[in-house]
Amino acid sequence: MFPWLGYGHISPFLELAKKLSQKNFIVYLCSTPVILNCIEKKLSPEFSPSIHLLELNLQNLPNLPPSHHTTNGLPPHLMNTLKEAFDLASPDFALILKTLKPDLLIYDFLQPWAPKAAVELKIPAVEFISSSSTMTAYMLHEFNKPGIKFPFSSICYRDYEKARIEKQEATMSVEKLEEDKRRVRECFYLSCDIVLIKSFKEIEGKYSDYITNLTGKKVVPLGPLVQEPTHEDSESELITWLNEKEKRSTIFVSFGSEYFLSKEDFVEIAYGLENSKVNFIWPIRFQKGENLELEETLPKGFFNRVGNRGKVFNGWAPQAKILEHSSIGGFVSHCGWSSVMESMKYGVPIIAMPMHIDQPINCRLVEDVGIAVEVVRNSDGKLHREEVAAIINQVVLDKDGEFVRQKAKDMKEKLCIKGDEEIEQVAKELRKLCAKF
Repeated sequence: MFPWLGYGHISPFLELAKKLSQKNFIVYLCSTPVILNCIEKKLSPEFSPSIHLLELNLQNLPNLPPSHHTTNGLPPHLMNTLKEAFDLASPDFALILKTLKPDLLIYDFLQPWAPKAAVELKIPAVEFISSSSTMTAYMLHEFNKPGIKFPFSSICYRDYEKARIEKQEATMSVEKLEEDKRRVRECFYLSCDIVLIKSFKEIEGKYSDYITNLTGKKVVPLGPLVQEPTHEDSESELITWLNEKEKRSTIFVSFGSEYFLSKEDFVEIAYGLENSKVNFIWPIRFQKGENLELEETLPKGFFNRVGNRGKVFNGWAPQAKILEHSSIGGFVSHCGWSSVMESMKYGVPIIAMPMHIDQPINCRLVEDVGIAVEVVRNSDGKLHREEVAAIINQVVLDKDGEFVRQKAKDMKEKLCIKGDEEIEQVAKELRKLCAKF
């Protein structure tokens, strides 16, 4: 297994490794030392006979020491440098494959040189896409049918989201932009016969079918692949604080490990939380190298005004453990796909604030499914504190939020009944591929 260096990619690859190890697969997970150190802490001893960690050392390019060989906390201006260092490691990765001689390679979306190295060694290679089928279908439609409207009208970018994407793309050279698109396309089409996607047919079946219609690749859904909360998480001070709160009275606020709020968004969200009528947990993350104090960043007097109603701190929080807690009644989320899957598994309705890339598309999907309500920005793409507070109150407390609360509860029950039924099919497909080669 060879994921990209983002935590939103590493985590589902690790969860898939655990599931496959229970189906008699031996898994070698290859990544950088800084990422593997993090994984090692989360891997219980029961997996040590079947999941092995393999180091891939990247070159130390300018401003990119080993601690930056991950997208977690990486300053955005260093992303291209990280991609460059990753590419430069391709000969070392090819040598790992040659030495290990695995029966199968499962790779990610940005490294076409990985499946090419596998093909040279007659090793079947399969892409694992950790974003949604919906986003994948949308992207492949853009590649294959440019200028033609996507056939599912509710799945779209709003005008201010398009403007933001265009603004970001304007900062990149045309060559760099085309190169990134080429990588993504190539990774998809190099996948042998099938493509693995973290999804399930009940919510994304029609989008998976559309991918097959467009490309001829069979989509094999993997289910939610949500990390199980650990026992250690139960001991945290946050959980003790949550235990004192009433049922479904509190929201969890998180925007993932790779996105940093603008100053404007930060302030509007802070005031929105303060003006809402619910308790909240908000772990705040800053870019590596930024030594900011929360008191400087949050509105003046914020901590005094919210008192014990809010837990706001700099750092990490046990997201799965918090979301499964009975006191949690809503999840303020950027709609990163892993977070969406966790909210579904634990039956928590989403207060959606998509920021960039696939998040707006995921947001439209979960609104369609009925488990989320979006905080819609104004035509300039700005959040407003009144809207933030209103949607939080609607989803968690108000009568007109009952529909979304019930839908989230139904989704939890559906996923509980399904269990790991997708993994049975995945194991079967992968064995078939190994036998074919």
